[in-house]
Amino acid sequence: MYFVTLFGNSLLIFIILTERRLHEPMYLIVSMLATVDLLLSTSRVPKMLAVFWFRVGEISFAACLTQMFFIHVSFIAESAILLAMVFDRYIAICDPLRYTMILTKSVIEKMGLAVVTRSFCIIFPHIFLVKQLKFCRTNRVPHTYCEHMAITRLTCDDITVSAWYGVALAVLVIGLDAMLIAVSYGLILRTIFRLPSTDSRLKALHTCSSHLCVMLMFYTPAFFSSLAHRFGHIIPGYILNLLANLYVLIPPLLNPIVYEVTTKEILKCVINIFHRCISRSSLLS
Repeated sequence: MYFVTLFGNSLLIFIILTERRLHEPMYLIVSMLATVDLLLSTSRVPKMLAVFWFRVGEISFAACLTQMFFIHVSFIAESAILLAMVFDRYIAICDPLRYTMILTKSVIEKMGLAVVTRSFCIIFPHIFLVKQLKFCRTNRVPHTYCEHMAITRLTCDDITVSAWYGVALAVLVIGLDAMLIAVSYGLILRTIFRLPSTDSRLKALHTCSSHLCVMLMFYTPAFFSSLAHRFGHIIPGYILNLLANLYVLIPPLLNPIVYEVTTKEILKCVINIFHRCISRSSLLS
């Protein structure tokens, strides 16, 4: 899964950066998503493979906090990028004549900067609160990576502030992003169903299909994982582990596949690349 994730997202970034006709807001935001997916997977999977393959189950506290920081930053950034994507689709469908005026390259760059800044400012206090805790019970983390709730449960300090900050983060950041996405799609669907012809409605729906798939793959496992941790005392540990792994493994794996298959322009570029590779190999042989 990790190798497919690396290949798929790297290919997606390469295609978007090298094909000038794909230097449009929608595809630039997709390249941001692929970059965040690479960061999310790479901050998580290599250590897991080291545990499984080489039995290297140790990690320093500083490295654990660093891993936790990058996982959570990537997660918050991905939520923000999905919100930016739905804004792009909203402008393209609800106000198409002003699309190029509103979503300029400068605006996309500012969006990217805002995503990074927001993610850092939100997650840094979260990690700082964990760093201040005193650990006196055990140093065994019952996870394949440094998951926040798994770490805080090892402390002998009061974790009320840290726990409530995590709840506020989930509700006010991820929850708000999801709510804004839902409202935006409500407005988009209202505009689509007011279009005069069936063909134009289907075309507009098709442009949103890939984003809807990616959004569901991102929020669904994260939502169930969050709920599972809130009721962790009645759910077996291996179920919590499975859910925690799913929401950092599945979206980075499937996101590039969805965009490379459902987006016509990207699919053409992928086919051209493989066609050139096959042609070169046949000439060499």
